Amino acid sequence: MRIPLSWLREYVDLPATETGRDVQAKLISAGLEVETVEHLGADLKGPLVVGRVLTIEELEGFKKPIRFCTVDVGQANGTGEPQEIVCGARNFAVGDKVVVVLPGATLPGGFSISARKTYGKTSHGMICSSDELGMGDDGTHGIIVLPPETEVGKDAIELLELVDEVLDIAVTANRGDCLSIRGVARETAIAYGLPLRDPALLDVPGPNAFGYPVRVSDPAGCDRFTARTVTGLSPEARSPIWLKRRLQKVGMRPISLAVDVTNYVMMELGQPLHAYDRGLVQGTIGVRRAGEGEKIVTLDGVERKLHAEDLVITDDRGPIGLAGVMGGADTEIADHDAAENGGSSTTDVVIEAAHFDQVAIARTARRHKLSSEASRRFERGVDPQAAAAAAQRTVDLLVLLAGGTAEAGVTEVVAPSAPHTITVAADHPDKVAGVSYGRETVVRRLQEVGCDVYGQDELIVTVPSWRPDLTDPNDLAEEVIRLEGYENLPSTLPRPPAGRGLTARQRLHRRIGRALAGAGYVEALNYPFLSEQVFDQLGLEADDPARRVVRLVNPLSDEEPALRTMLLPGLLGALRRNDGRGAHDLALFETGLVFQPRDEQRTAVNLSVDRRPSEDDIAALDAALPYQPRHVAVVLAGAREQAGWWGRGRAGDWADAVEAARTVAREAGAELGVRKGQYGPWHPGRCAELTVTVDGAERVIGHAGELHPRVLKNLGLPARACAMELDLDALEQVGDDTPQAPGISTFPVATQDVALVVDAFVPASDVEAALREGAGELLESIRLFDVYENAEQLGEGRKSLAYALRFRATDRTLTVDEASAAREAAVTLAGDRTGATLRA
Repeated sequence: MRIPLSWLREYVDLPATETGRDVQAKLISAGLEVETVEHLGADLKGPLVVGRVLTIEELEGFKKPIRFCTVDVGQANGTGEPQEIVCGARNFAVGDKVVVVLPGATLPGGFSISARKTYGKTSHGMICSSDELGMGDDGTHGIIVLPPETEVGKDAIELLELVDEVLDIAVTANRGDCLSIRGVARETAIAYGLPLRDPALLDVPGPNAFGYPVRVSDPAGCDRFTARTVTGLSPEARSPIWLKRRLQKVGMRPISLAVDVTNYVMMELGQPLHAYDRGLVQGTIGVRRAGEGEKIVTLDGVERKLHAEDLVITDDRGPIGLAGVMGGADTEIADHDAAENGGSSTTDVVIEAAHFDQVAIARTARRHKLSSEASRRFERGVDPQAAAAAAQRTVDLLVLLAGGTAEAGVTEVVAPSAPHTITVAADHPDKVAGVSYGRETVVRRLQEVGCDVYGQDELIVTVPSWRPDLTDPNDLAEEVIRLEGYENLPSTLPRPPAGRGLTARQRLHRRIGRALAGAGYVEALNYPFLSEQVFDQLGLEADDPARRVVRLVNPLSDEEPALRTMLLPGLLGALRRNDGRGAHDLALFETGLVFQPRDEQRTAVNLSVDRRPSEDDIAALDAALPYQPRHVAVVLAGAREQAGWWGRGRAGDWADAVEAARTVAREAGAELGVRKGQYGPWHPGRCAELTVTVDGAERVIGHAGELHPRVLKNLGLPARACAMELDLDALEQVGDDTPQAPGISTFPVATQDVALVVDAFVPASDVEAALREGAGELLESIRLFDVYENAEQLGEGRKSLAYALRFRATDRTLTVDEASAAREAAVTLAGDRTGATLRA
């Protein structure tokens, strides 16, 4: 909403020294979002005067029409002689009053005016259009032609109100009252502690039986309808300059006097109005829901098929307007230009000022993709008590500016309704804000916004008609707090009750995030939506459980209608985008929920809002939701260690993905098994299965390794990209995150190395597991430190695995015989299970 400061001052006596910036600061403090303050005419400098065109000479021989004019500017040029000006516009004639800028002046944008030779003539100034003066669109797209009575030589800067400040306010959806000068003036008056001259306080005649006939068939959709009639409007009447300029400043284009007046009153009071050509309205004006399939041609010339929920204005023929949105072309006001083109100018009008249901208007506007200034206001809430005053204000202006006559008949159809009252404790705002305001302050602030307040400890508050957003005690508390100033609220840290804090699950997730970040990974948060096509790109089997998805009824995007069952699609998309933007060395991680449909589909019940749900209610609600385990995943590509003077660097590979899984397992305090595997998007020869032991049974909870080249091609990923994903909930289930202090033995360690020859297909993890079990309790640690393959020495299809075994006892120094016996037992069991033999 654009608010000219000059218009605002009509209703609030602001100090003369107050600028738009000062008012902006006050309104922001009061809770309104003033985005900008526009300084109109800030770089405009005269002389800019009114001139009368004396002669016009058409210049020939040029590609476009050019006119050489002489203009009488009075004594503004210092000589009284006519001013010679070259102009290309053609919408003015000899005798017209125009706006002339003389040499030495500066127009908006820093455009300096001087005498210059052009088209073979010397032009001493310019005849101005509204665009050149920064006035906005006036509908003419040409030179400004002033009323004939305008005085020659008059200062046009003052006449056209070119210097002003305009506040641009972003009005939130609940503050429909601020979509008007009246509403913002009320907020300004409160902010400054000044009285408000309410423009809606008018003497309005009561309804009688002589008004234009109106029938409201849907009181729920239209609870108030006021109709007034004005006759005898002068066909020659034009909107005065001050009216046009105010409309331009608030961002509206002047059209014709009757339309301009209704728009002006709407901007002033916030009440949308509509003027019908009385000669085109046939019979009684009605308000009802549209019949299915009915049609109407709106003022924008579009034929619209109506819906059964649309509120429409009708006459005896049918719909003549979309209620609260836009009028119909059948009863459009005809202006002077239409009369000059062979039509007839409107001289009698019926003025409509009604109050419509917010939801009905919002749905109609969206259904027809037709947002208007009227619908914006009705959607956010319009003061129903202002309808009669707005109609009276419109009548007064039409009588004053167009010489019309207001008929004595007044129609007012009103559905009975009681004012909204709220009971609130006097100290409720204190509890909400944590500040002691006191009853007097609470009552004073509520009265300032227009509420009637009664009571002592418990207040009975009657909400003003222009604030439909005030519906409960918290709304009233917010009014008190914002008017007292959000900036005056003390900054205090919350004090959580003793014994509360993060759950063990939350602490684990944070530790994992910190550990992965410490390992060089960057967290990436992705939307939990995916396209089922990605499963084909990842190479998942047709019966893979990950393909069973939960589909959304109303997805944000039709291309991603399902909830994710794995984190990799989103992370790989982030990897692709970053790589495409030139970041080739990447390591990303994400922890988040995945969604797995239940075997039995249930419908969630609607829980009552008058009480807290029981444990059974919550359990039934949870049972209708899909399983939502938390996963953790990483993706990496490019260099893992950068090259430099310290070395050649190293590219990320499958081992880094496996190490990321081990990092997560260490934070969870879980024993993670790693063995050769094969699954979906991973390269079959460079994929590790990640396992845990649950109740004595081994369970696969994820995979890690290098992605398959076919997947990289399908998804447009960099070469040799690697990834890991595992079920974090399963890892948490078997883990023990109780801090364990490392045991420090006073006895020396005995190290035994062993090199075993096995078939090439035997996993090193199987050999290690056998060695660990066979060595028994004396084994402190085991480490694979060498893998060797040589067909000549070992035989075809054979490999050598070298392990370092560390033995230590907690109560004594081991002898060589004890360490050797444990080594031999380990080798024996490895041989029995994997066919391993000692390398000669």
